[in-house]
Amino acid sequence: MITLRNITLRRGTKVVLDDASVTLQPGEKIGLVGRNGAGKSSLFAMLTNRLQNDKGEAEIPRQWTIGEVAQDMPETEMPATDYVLEGDNRLMAARMALDKAEAEEDGHAMADAHAMLSDAGAFDARPRAQALLMGLGFKGEQVDAPVNSFSGGWRMRLQLARALMCPADLMLLDEPTNHLDLDALVWLEAWLERYEGTLIIISHDREFLDAITRVTLHLDDAKLMRYGGNYTAFEQMRAERMVLQAAAFGKQQDRIEHLQKFIDRFKAKASKAKQAQSRVKALERMERLAPVLAASDFSFEFREPLNLPNPMLMFDEVACGYEAEDGEQNIIVRGINRSVLAGQRIGILGANGQGKSTVVKTVARMNKALGGKITEGKGLQIGYFAQQEMDVLRPDEGPLSHMVRLAKECSPNAREQELRDFLGQFRFVGAMVNQEVGSLSGGEKARLVLAMLVWQRPNLLLLDEPTNHLDLTTREALSMALNEFEGTVMLVSHDRALLREVCDEFWLVAKGVVAPFDGDLDDYQKWLLEQSKEAAKAAKDAAKKAAKAGFAKVAAPQAAAAPVAPDRKASGQARQRLAEQTKPLRREMDGIDAKLNKLADERSAIELSLAAQSNNTVQMAELGRRLKGIHDELEAAEQRWLALSAQVDAVHAIE
Repeated sequence: MITLRNITLRRGTKVVLDDASVTLQPGEKIGLVGRNGAGKSSLFAMLTNRLQNDKGEAEIPRQWTIGEVAQDMPETEMPATDYVLEGDNRLMAARMALDKAEAEEDGHAMADAHAMLSDAGAFDARPRAQALLMGLGFKGEQVDAPVNSFSGGWRMRLQLARALMCPADLMLLDEPTNHLDLDALVWLEAWLERYEGTLIIISHDREFLDAITRVTLHLDDAKLMRYGGNYTAFEQMRAERMVLQAAAFGKQQDRIEHLQKFIDRFKAKASKAKQAQSRVKALERMERLAPVLAASDFSFEFREPLNLPNPMLMFDEVACGYEAEDGEQNIIVRGINRSVLAGQRIGILGANGQGKSTVVKTVARMNKALGGKITEGKGLQIGYFAQQEMDVLRPDEGPLSHMVRLAKECSPNAREQELRDFLGQFRFVGAMVNQEVGSLSGGEKARLVLAMLVWQRPNLLLLDEPTNHLDLTTREALSMALNEFEGTVMLVSHDRALLREVCDEFWLVAKGVVAPFDGDLDDYQKWLLEQSKEAAKAAKDAAKKAAKAGFAKVAAPQAAAAPVAPDRKASGQARQRLAEQTKPLRREMDGIDAKLNKLADERSAIELSLAAQSNNTVQMAELGRRLKGIHDELEAAEQRWLALSAQVDAVHAIE
């Protein structure tokens, strides 16, 4: 178990934990929640010994392996699958041990290394790594592409896959969903639900936490409080706790006031001096309850649009994509024929790479349409929240400079003090208004973009993953503001709570087209499951087709026969023909079975010999080399058996 006793942790002059204690049991799935800047990531750093606590004891079983997502951006030409495999530290240690043993011709060490490889699951490690990549949205042709060929968001997915590859007893995940789309998020939920170790997740995604966690740790005011239950249960229990705490504080204040009045009234009277003194001591011994200081809620609202054109947009055979440096057009989505009306709330669904952001950027005038025509309503005013905030921010300028430049464009009469007061509503106060945007946190950058959107007074909001760096309080404020907004919203998000609360219809971007999706988010998740099954079936059919082609190269060509009505005689002839065609394949498979049994017996005998030859170095080295040879032969034989089996299945499919 993990035990924290009276922990005090500082980051510079800031106290992150103050005399905090908590116990976490093995196998528990825990959500670590708290406002941005409360110190959640610092707690992770302490658990992994990157930070040392200033006071108290932190106990984690020494034998535990800890897995976490690295925050640095990987820079390597290594293939993606190999990069993910390196996350399996047991497998890497076994491979290093084998390389060292072979270099030193140490037979005993070779045998131990082979046992380590077997324990680490080396035989299926590569398929497991590629399954992680495919689940996180990588395509078949991408699993062996160089790491450096991927964009920043996809490299962070590689870091996540690498962390999941680690056979960890304790998994620490800090905002793992930030770079995932909805289908990858659903897959990750299923994977984490099956995970058997201890899991601690920092996340601001309510539905993600509710689906996975059964314990919630709340970090607030440098204290840790444990609640049994997921995030929704935590909210309910915390609300009840705050009500009780407020009541207890009120009662204590009444008691203190009563005692103090007695002391003030009778402290000068000799006959009452003892009673007064006893009450003074009672006040001194009293453990003072803290008043209930709820975190200041963040809220904002979009100002009423100056006008509401209807329709706002009309798409006529629009094609979206981008132009390469050589001028060649790369069309991702084509043939869009849709209308966007005043007051609509449209959620845009689809897997990564299908073109959701491309469509939004085209509407936002960031990309030009590569075909067709977009007709804008008169007076259309677009507010665009980019998935990458720095697409619309300047890293070397402060929030106030951004607002001054924006005010010159849309409200030239605005005074600087008015802009400062406005930024204060979004928690930019004092010197923060001049702090370079490049040094702000992700959540602060997102709040600045929201502030700029509100100031523009748009009638059409285009939001591309607006919640990536927002805490739960700010997400709830955004949801409320969007529901009260009188204009039109087009929203791309993996935050299901936001999509459910804001959108009343959905568009699906898939297979190069945009079409209305008839259903809600639950229906979409079912659709994703069906698509996954179809993809698996297609892959199986492709494998059969490949096996069929391989068989055709070795099988004698058969003359085509005219179709006839099936009868018993024809069926018997078909079975006989099938048996004749597969006889050579089955004979070879039987031979491989016999060889596999023989090699397995030889391997067992060698392992026994190695145990008995502990003092004969030369003999052990020879046995170790033979053991490696057997391992290679077994692998080759198994692969050949699988190939022959696929060919037999293909022949049956043909018949």
